[in-house]
Amino acid sequence: MMNNTQFFIYLLIMAGSTYLIRAIPFAMVKEKTENKIVKSFLTYIPYAVLSAMTLPAVFYAPNSIIAAVFGVLVAVALSLKNKGLLFVAVFSCLAVFVAEYILKAF
Repeated sequence: MMNNTQFFIYLLIMAGSTYLIRAIPFAMVKEKTENKIVKSFLTYIPYAVLSAMTLPAVFYAPNSIIAAVFGVLVAVALSLKNKGLLFVAVFSCLAVFVAEYILKAF
């Protein structure tokens, strides 16, 4: 069992390391980046990280992997039709809900 002192030590170490990862690049780079490759890389990093964190959760959140795959297919199909983020999220969640309801009946 972890006591409060141990918890706050771990919390400070984690906060410090997280802060350093964000602060060091700002301290080291003084001028604006003009390189197209670096700009492109920095532009797409948030999307890549968000995808890497979200996609596994999509498959583990539902009770059935079949319902999860169905929800992902609905989300991909709607996004390929250039639907908005909220629209895609709501209808993919509904698709998972309906798929789980149908699978529970069988």
